[in-house]
Amino acid sequence: MNLAFLIGFATSAGLIIAIGAQNAYVLRQGLRREYVAAVVVVCAGADMLLISVGIVGLGEPLRAYPTAFEAVRYAGAAFLLCYGVLAARRAMRPAELVASGGQRASLRVVVLTCLGLTFLNPHVYLDTVLTLGSIANQYRSGEQWWFGAGAVAASLTWFVSLGWGARLLGPLFSRPRAWRILDAMIAAMMLGLGGWMLAGGPAA
Repeated sequence: MNLAFLIGFATSAGLIIAIGAQNAYVLRQGLRREYVAAVVVVCAGADMLLISVGIVGLGEPLRAYPTAFEAVRYAGAAFLLCYGVLAARRAMRPAELVASGGQRASLRVVVLTCLGLTFLNPHVYLDTVLTLGSIANQYRSGEQWWFGAGAVAASLTWFVSLGWGARLLGPLFSRPRAWRILDAMIAAMMLGLGGWMLAGGPAA
């Protein structure tokens, strides 16, 4: 399998698999078995759109201006390193991912809530457009789309697993120890990728 695809999959997984409002909402809908398909499509579709925007939007300016290319590379590396440190801190102070109760909502309300949790969260733009887009554009022409495909595949895999596998994942991720292990793995991966980007990333 293409190496850029695998790196894209791993990087995206490390960014999206974390305790947060969006994941908690997907888990909640999965546990309640309410409009799970719609929620998964909205979340994964939004990631695909934003990752594509990151690759296309950053690609041409980076190729035209080598200085901008270097600036984005360092910015992406710094973000990954900071994210790795934060994940390490979460691993030392584990939390829980809990689904809340409540009355059944309409499909419209569920979709609008999911869109709000996605597009009104500034971190989603850092994760997808800036971070994944900047890493993807470190690759030579064509390879960046393999990276993007891997990133999208990770997003889809996660949201499908979280939505339809919620009844299995819920008890697991209600335990702080499970998030401690997961965050420790994410921290190691993000710190490694940040150092890799600082060292120059993949060969041009």
